[in-house]
Parts: sequence; structure tokens; C-alpha cells
Amino acid sequence: MCGIAGIFHLRGGPVEEHDIARMCDALTHRGPDEGGVHLAAGIGIGMRRLSVIDVAGGSQPIGNEDGSVWVVFNGEIYNFRDLRRELIGSGHVFRTQTDTEVIAHLYEERGASCVEHLRGMFAFALWDAGRRQLLLARDRLGVKPLYWTEAAGRLVFASELKAILQLREVERQLDWGSVDHLFTHLTTPASDSIIEGVHKLEPGHVLTASVATGVRRHRYWAPRFEPDRSKGLDHFVEGVRGLLEESVRLRLVSDVPLGAFLSGGLDSSAVVATMAGAMDQPVRTFSIGFAERAFDELRYARLIAEKFGTLHRELIVEPNVVDILDDIAWFLDEPFGDSSAIPTYLVSQMAAEHVTVVLSGDGGDELFAGYDKYRIEGREREALPALSRAALRAIGRYMPDGMRGRNFVRHHGLTGAERYLDASTLFREDQKRRLFQPEAYARLAAGDEARNEARAFLRGGGHWLSELQQLDIERSLPLDILTKVDRMSMAHSLEAREPLLDHKLVEFAATIPPEMQIRDGSGKSVFKQAMRGVLPDTVIDRRKQGFGVPLGSWFRASLSGFLRDLLLSGPARDRGIFEPAYVLRLIERHEAGQDLGLHLWTLISFELWCRAFLDRTTTRPRVRPARGCVIEPPRSSAPPLARAARTC
Repeated sequence: MCGIAGIFHLRGGPVEEHDIARMCDALTHRGPDEGGVHLAAGIGIGMRRLSVIDVAGGSQPIGNEDGSVWVVFNGEIYNFRDLRRELIGSGHVFRTQTDTEVIAHLYEERGASCVEHLRGMFAFALWDAGRRQLLLARDRLGVKPLYWTEAAGRLVFASELKAILQLREVERQLDWGSVDHLFTHLTTPASDSIIEGVHKLEPGHVLTASVATGVRRHRYWAPRFEPDRSKGLDHFVEGVRGLLEESVRLRLVSDVPLGAFLSGGLDSSAVVATMAGAMDQPVRTFSIGFAERAFDELRYARLIAEKFGTLHRELIVEPNVVDILDDIAWFLDEPFGDSSAIPTYLVSQMAAEHVTVVLSGDGGDELFAGYDKYRIEGREREALPALSRAALRAIGRYMPDGMRGRNFVRHHGLTGAERYLDASTLFREDQKRRLFQPEAYARLAAGDEARNEARAFLRGGGHWLSELQQLDIERSLPLDILTKVDRMSMAHSLEAREPLLDHKLVEFAATIPPEMQIRDGSGKSVFKQAMRGVLPDTVIDRRKQGFGVPLGSWFRASLSGFLRDLLLSGPARDRGIFEPAYVLRLIERHEAGQDLGLHLWTLISFELWCRAFLDRTTTRPRVRPARGCVIEPPRSSAPPLARAARTC
């Protein structure tokens, strides 16, 4: 796992090594072990390395035999050994045992289509000296990030936005379309960042740049949720089980210690169970809990830890998190509306004290229809005829804002596509009009690109559930879940691997008929059947619990003063973006009992980001050790946790 950065002069001018060095220095947390730079006429590529494969010999940048191709790489290629054998058979000569070198030689054989043969998570930059062409590529699902921009005749790229901001020619101006997207959908958009002119390379895309042709992008992979109704349930159950076992086995390749995040939910439990069956030593597992029982899953994590004899550690998150919020904002790189970044940061901090690599269960809800919102959408589609919805829309227009029942009437008056999107909207248009000051509101994007894209997905003519799954795989998964896990794990130089997002497993799961995914009002039916007999029924059959944070109660109690001091402060008011009176109203409504925790967290995240990257008042964090409890069964057996060694 690494951080990469570079500059390509599109007019053939020089690139200074100190510019590359500054960018790479901003990525040291992603790669604390070593750094490297390749510099030639018009090009400079650099990286910071977290040594995982071929620790001694895998230094980057890595070139081919004659130095005509150079690569910097972030991620892991899980089929690199098979590819290496094939390439050696074709006459290629390798100097290292690392997966990075495979990319250089595979490019010699396949050109830009080399990405189609890679199985893994990756973002890499490849310089072809003969063609004088730069190739940037990002993995299919968007596990690893990659930003790019054009500035002063140069194409600049990096793993994180903060590295690009090290260059003076990149102006720190807000992208107002991204601001609008953030306060509507909790994240910045798929192709743009919070900084005007700085873009994200989207999942499954490659970008090529040369002096002759300029900058071009194309997509090499996209998920296709197309049900195969010619196969029976047993085919899908056996296929999921087999592909999960293969995916986990591939992700156990490591020259450094590895473990797993364990929430106690079905997905992470399935990964841990599969790891336990494939490893000849106990799995190291790491869990987060809360004093608030409604948010706490530790009892289920302990159940799995006991069953599979893991070396288990856990941490109780308390509301005194103010000291780390500046650090989280800095590492997140952009404002971010998902408050589960807080426990993800803390569990990563704890895990990094013991391992360098963790496996995670992310992606299961999208693949196997586990989200409650899918079941709710199914019920709401059947609840009312079109005529009744039209009547509700008409009534909702005349109900005053704040009137009890107005949101219920308005929501159920919407059509399928609009209703699904409305359920996951943070601030609606009328709310944004009151939240933003008039001048700021006028600068927000006139159209909602995310909504337009979603409408296209949801009118594709397929089954509504398949369309929703594809929408979430392509948008909310990389923008929210994977962004959170990447930034918060790499903050602690910890590599997170996602076995449920192996693209072969994704492609197979996309053929499961929707009627098999949700049965008897419960999602993940096929996945549950695949895990039946492997995991305890208590874990398989329990109601889904999201990775939430008790922000609501914290903001009404111990964090109340912090909330007001930050959001109503002089710097926040002086930005001229938000209406202080409306912000105060949100705080008061929340304190009175309305749950506006995510709304307030998004405002906090935005203000902390502004202080770190616009005001530049936040210093680079110094990560502190985590404090947690260890539950560690003796190696000879896996006794009940009551008899396990436990220290806090």
C-alpha cells in the first residue's frame, strides 16, 4: 500500500524534483517505510511506500528491463504470481518479487489493456518513455483513490487531494457543484473534488496523456446487474461460497502481519470465518463498541471471536472525541458527511499497533441487497397507486414547512426514482435555500448531476432492485464506504483489503435474481444461505445494524458546547456561506429531540476541512496510540471469553 504522485508537462517543459518531493511528503502516512522518484524530461513520478510484498526488494518506482517503462503503484495485485509466471514464460526478466513489477512487464505485452488482466485493488501511474505517454489507472470498484488536475500546462496526479494542493499553481477555490453534492448526498461527486478544477479518476477508468493527444479517459469495466434466471438457488449459494473462499485466500498473501475488522455483522463475520479456515494460526480481529447499547455490536463480535479462536481486541468509543476531529478532517482529505469515519479511524488506529494489513467486510450490502432501504423501497412501491401519489403530491405543496406529517406526505407522493433518492437526501432544496446565505446559494450547481445519473439508472428497464444495487455499487460505495475505509486506515499506515469486492465475486453476485436476494422481508438471502452452518444462526438471522455513531446523544450532552463554539464561531460566520440563524435553529431543534446528527456532523466536517485546507490553521496530525481491551484466547484452544486473558 502506498501513496503516489506525479507531474507530466503537457507542453514538454521541465518538471522539478522538489515539486514531486513536496507532494510525496504530504502522503507519508500512506507509505512511511520509504520513498522514491523517477525524473526525466517533462515527467516526474514519485511514491511513498508501505512495504507489504517483497519488503526488501520492492522499492518504487520500478522499471522494465531497459528502463523504457516506469511504474508507481498503490494497492495489491492478487493474481500477480500467475501473471509473473506467464510473463517469464514470454521472456521477460524480473528483478524483484513484487507485484508492482508485473504491471510494467504486462504493459509491454498488452498496452493500456493490461488493467483488464489485473485482479485486485489499485491506482497506478505508468510512464512510457518511448511513446512519451502517461497512463493513469484505477481499479474496477474504486477501492484505491486517484485525483488529477491540469494546471499551468501540466497534468498533476496524486493519491490524495492534499498532495496536489502542495503546488502553488493549484488554487484553493471551492467547487460549488461539489459543495451542493456534499450537503445533498453526504459526499463530493464521483468525478470532481471539493477544489475547483481537481478531479477524481472514476472507478474502472484509465486516463492517458501525451503532448500529441492531450488528456483522454475511457472506461474499461462496469458492473452489470443482469439476473440469470436459468440457474437455481443451489448454483448461487455454492458459487458465492466458493468465490468468497478464493477471494479471501488470495488476500492472505502478505509478508507482514495481517488481521481483520470484525463488527459482528454477517459480512465481516463471514470474512473472519473464511480466514480462520484458510490460516494455520489464529486470526487477529479488531472491534469497536459503544456504551450506548443501541449502537453496540460487541456481543456479536465476541461470539465470532470465541467460535473461531481469534486473538481479539476491542475498543469502546466514548464521546470525548473532540481531540481527534481535526486529525480526522485532515486525513479525510475532503469534507465528508458519514460520521462512521470516527469509529473507522479508531479501530484502524488500534489494529495498526498489531498488524499492517486487515481484511474488511465492505460491499456485502450492495452485492447481496442487505440495506434496509431496499426493503423499504420494495414496500413503498406496492403501498399506493399512482392516483393516490398524485393526490399526496398536491397536498404536500400546501403544507407549511415544519408541519407534522409534511415530510411523510411529500415523500410518499414521489415516484419510485425520486422517492428512493429522497430517502437518502440530507438537505433538500428548500432546506439548502435557508441553510446557505443568498450569495452562496446562488453559486451552488443549478442541476444535480448525481440525481440525473440516478434517474438514468432507475429508468433502465430492468428490475428495480438490480438497478438500485448497480447505482449504489457505482456511486455510494466508492464515494462513501470505500473512501472512509481507505482514508481512515491509511491515516495509520494500515492496508485494508476488501474480499467481498473481488471483481469476479461482484460479477457473479450481479447475476443473482432479485427475487432470491430479498425473501420473506429479509435481504441477503443467498449470502445467508451460503454462510448457514459456517456462522452461528444468531449472527445470520439477527436484524441488520449499521455502523452508526451515537452522535445524536453526544451532541445533546458532552459535545453540545463544542458544536456551538465551532459552527457559530467567528471564522465560520466570516466565510459567508451559511446562515448563522438557521445553523442555530438546527442545533436547537436537535437538542429538542429531532435527530439532526448527520446534518450537524456534515457542517462540522465542512468547517474543520475549511480550517485545515483553506485557512491552513490545522497542523499535520501526530497520531496517538489507541487504548483498548484485548481478549486473547490461549493458543492451544479457543475457550469461552470468560476464561480468556483480558486486559484494558
